[in-house]
Amino acid sequence: MDYQERVKAMFHDSGIIFTEKELGAIDFADFGLGQIESQGLNLIVYENNDRYCAKEMVLLPGQTCPEHRHPPRNGEAGKRETFRCRKGNVYLYVEGDRTEPIHSSIPSGQEAYYTVAKEIVLNAGEQYTIEPNIKHWFQAGEKGAVISEFSSPSDDASDIFTDPKIQRVTK
Repeated sequence: MDYQERVKAMFHDSGIIFTEKELGAIDFADFGLGQIESQGLNLIVYENNDRYCAKEMVLLPGQTCPEHRHPPRNGEAGKRETFRCRKGNVYLYVEGDRTEPIHSSIPSGQEAYYTVAKEIVLNAGEQYTIEPNIKHWFQAGEKGAVISEFSSPSDDASDIFTDPKIQRVTK
């Protein structure tokens, strides 16, 4: 099964009902790195307007969304987001006291770009809110993860990644 089929299978197996239009519009984000299996994110955006945003995200086993933050923009504080794990588990890392040792494996050669290590473990049914402008990254556990995101409006192009090579919006 190829990459996109595996992602769609995880969305299907989540127990959440999706339309064919939603499944046909999955954003397979590789961040311009060409390493989507290790550093990537797969999203279905339900709604993103001037007041709120709602998404479903799939991470394959061990897949990582790289460290980034949502800075202030247009006079607003920046994106505030709540992650709710729906299936599997996800390790979320935020600013604060480092957890030693962490459960995740930082992608090879990328250690300089993963600077925060306060670990929040989210199992199915658990959630955590990330405040605006807080560095964070997350990685799926061994069975992968399905995560709902509820947030203030999302503007992917304004996200600031620790790795300067990353492009959130790719062609």
